Amino acid sequence: MNVEIINHTKNPEFAIVNAARICYNSPCDSIFHGDGSVELGDRDKKLLLKLVGLKHFSTIEHAYFTFKITGISRACSHQLVRHRIASYSQRSQRYVSEVNFDYIIPAAIADNEEANSIYKSAMESINEHYTKLMSINIKKEDARYLLPNACATELVMTVNARSLMNFFELRLDKHSQWEIRALASKMYASVNKLAPILFPVENNL
Repeated sequence: MNVEIINHTKNPEFAIVNAARICYNSPCDSIFHGDGSVELGDRDKKLLLKLVGLKHFSTIEHAYFTFKITGISRACSHQLVRHRIASYSQRSQRYVSEVNFDYIIPAAIADNEEANSIYKSAMESINEHYTKLMSINIKKEDARYLLPNACATELVMTVNARSLMNFFELRLDKHSQWEIRALASKMYASVNKLAPILFPVENNL
């Protein structure tokens, strides 16, 4: 799987602090650089940590991130879109042909020679029958009913920082299903580079 941030609030942590400063009518002490980046001042860092500690989450909603996610299974995407806190645009199986589709193999299957053989055989059979349906002019929107949860997909997800924190709390938990936990870990690593105070590296367990 691959995760890429393709858009985000400029200087997300400062955007949050700036919104909070308006609430309290107090000045920021952050430093603006010529390249457009902002270095949070000590007071602003303390305020950001205080906002999180006090769960003053409305201000944290002012920062957003847009992810391009590829190489995950439909099973994983079905779990992901259950988080209605975000906006999604996913590759459509209604309009896009899945002939010779890529698919995800769980490690428990890939590591078992017999299971791996059975699994790949099933995927090849599904692809063969899907292709036959397409060849006799069955619409993609109907032929897709044959496709498995293993079928690889891609999507764009836009989510604000508060909702993202909630997503990570749920999906980085050790009880989460392996694929969405791996996805959450990659997403966390991506936002850590942009907002290291909000998303410290030690929280990506």
